[in-house]
Amino acid sequence: MSLALSTLIYEWRRYLAAVIALAIAGMLVLLMVGLFLGIIEAFNAAIVRSPAEIVVLNPKSVSLINGGSGLPRRLIGQVYLHPDVVEVSDLEADGGPWRNDPKAGGAKGGQTSAKAVATYVDTFAVDTRPGAVTLPTDFGPDVRLALEEPFAVAIDETDQHKLGVKLGEKASLNGHTVRIAALVHDYASAENSIVFISRQTARLAGLVRTGPNVGPLMVHIKNSSHAERVRDQLNAHSEGAYRAWTREELAAANEQSLLQIGIIATLLIGGLIIGGFVGVIITWQTLQGAIMANIKEFASLRALGVSMGSLRLIVMELSFWVGVAGLMFTAVMTWAFTMLAAAFNLPMRYPVPYVLMVVVLLMVIAIVSGFLSLGVLKKSQPADLLR
Repeated sequence: MSLALSTLIYEWRRYLAAVIALAIAGMLVLLMVGLFLGIIEAFNAAIVRSPAEIVVLNPKSVSLINGGSGLPRRLIGQVYLHPDVVEVSDLEADGGPWRNDPKAGGAKGGQTSAKAVATYVDTFAVDTRPGAVTLPTDFGPDVRLALEEPFAVAIDETDQHKLGVKLGEKASLNGHTVRIAALVHDYASAENSIVFISRQTARLAGLVRTGPNVGPLMVHIKNSSHAERVRDQLNAHSEGAYRAWTREELAAANEQSLLQIGIIATLLIGGLIIGGFVGVIITWQTLQGAIMANIKEFASLRALGVSMGSLRLIVMELSFWVGVAGLMFTAVMTWAFTMLAAAFNLPMRYPVPYVLMVVVLLMVIAIVSGFLSLGVLKKSQPADLLR
């Protein structure tokens, strides 16, 4: 065991503040990334959790968020011409004003919502037929059957407070009275709440396109492993009328578009800068204080003939092990907060590239802090041992 690691183990109280500072800095960045990407994943849920392997958009689209206008309705039949295509259906995504009724009694015990809410929601119309290409695969039979009722809606469980309603209560959607018939999970949105309705309810509430254009086309094929081949063949025969995406390809494009939204990008970058700055300052000061407390030991090493260069290497190795300990604490604290978020049905996601980014950030903070602390070694004079 090296001298630096032994020092950290036996003098852990002196270095604990530096380890915790690194852990908090890493945890803050990871939680911000995890929360935003979890919400982005919820936005993609209608695509990712659909039986559709391919989504057809306007040829000018760069994602489902920043896309062009609708597609001509006649393209549904054109896509059906491909021999591997089993089902094609348009995704009715719209939105409208939402108002709750704080005086209306709920289905259970006559409980009421205490706060009046007026906001705007996004709506997704699904076909309630079992296995329908627009019906998310995680919608159980209870949700599917509940949505078959006219003017029945489903919302994410975490949006109940935001929308001012509970299961069984009524509200106004686009000027029509609807009932909260079901709750779904992991569909929390970064912006407007998402409300799921049946296609029948969408027609009754005036939330469907009646013109010649339709929304994105959801395409189900015979063999999901052939998705990329079918996508390429559809694009080759599109003559510029549409662009076909695989489900995963479109989800990645949606993620990039959402990350480019000003507030999200600002918060992520701001959290990274603040976490890095605070981590460096606290870790540096803690390391410097700990080394200063052990200055006589370093002076003894110099008296025994250990060079200043070797002492600097010990300090740098010590900062490295502090970084490793900080990463371990980060993992534990992030896991704990993720479990807490799960209890409140908040989606969290930690892609490997972002996790590696945080690992590199914490190790850089630790190494830089160690480098800034090297100046203290100048006070390790052997002559001071005689005082």
